[in-house]
Amino acid sequence: MTIEKVSIVGMGSLGLIFGSFLMDKLGRENVEFVMDEKRLKRYSGVERHINGKKYDFKLVSENEKDSPADLIIFAVKSTGLEDAVEIVRNKVSDDTIIISLLNGITSEEIIGEALGKEKVIYTIAEGMDPIRTGHNLDYTKMGQVRIGIDKEIEEKKERLETVLEMFDRTGFPYKLEEDVMRRLWSKFMLNVGVNQVLMIYEGNYDTIQKPGPARDLMIDAMKEVITLAEKENIKITEADIDYYVSLIDSLNPEGMPSMRYDGIHKIKSEVEIFAGTVLKYGKKHGVPTPINQDIYDRIKEIESKY
Repeated sequence: MTIEKVSIVGMGSLGLIFGSFLMDKLGRENVEFVMDEKRLKRYSGVERHINGKKYDFKLVSENEKDSPADLIIFAVKSTGLEDAVEIVRNKVSDDTIIISLLNGITSEEIIGEALGKEKVIYTIAEGMDPIRTGHNLDYTKMGQVRIGIDKEIEEKKERLETVLEMFDRTGFPYKLEEDVMRRLWSKFMLNVGVNQVLMIYEGNYDTIQKPGPARDLMIDAMKEVITLAEKENIKITEADIDYYVSLIDSLNPEGMPSMRYDGIHKIKSEVEIFAGTVLKYGKKHGVPTPINQDIYDRIKEIESKY
């Protein structure tokens, strides 16, 4: 099997960054954004510029049938995952491969339960620094995906190899992970620190790139994830914190993660999949998580005023 047709659900920053890249490489007819009828009406005819280049994306309805995708990319927020699963259902065939760019450590399991675990390849997106203004998006770093399989199952290996062939053919930036679960938890650790702290401090990456209470809170929140990962037999160390802090320090200071945009637009954030998940694992293992408890409470207080 060769991946030619790609369906993406989610027109946020990640969806637009990777969607525009793949459209340039595979052609407009082979890269589509799938959405419900309401969004289709709202987005049809909307001009989008990415790094100054105009894109006329192919938009299709969730009701379209008999046109399955070779690859489905989930690029929605966790709060929209349930709806997204139903939106792409008509695009799934027995041979379809699925990757999720969602934050957190639970989306692959949710998608797999609904659409087929054998179809899902673990993927982590990191290192991008988008800035959105209306329907326009600019970035200096596209980032990359880390990809791998959680179990040495032949069918999973074949699907992984199919995705890698497409990545190599198009020049899509990626790194193959031998221990993808360790990388998934590492990215989760990053999000727990960065995304939540910037929402609380109402800042951009510059806020945590310099010494101060925001940077300290970010690192302390990340350290609680290390403790929980050890309980799950995931080997994360403080060297991983150092790696991710250096990654954040390399990003455009004016950029910000999606959770900060949630705060700006006063919409429900992903706190449940970040601090909320930390608290659940803390209870599971009997490990105190006071930093993330405080973060959780502070963000809930912010959201209560919307």
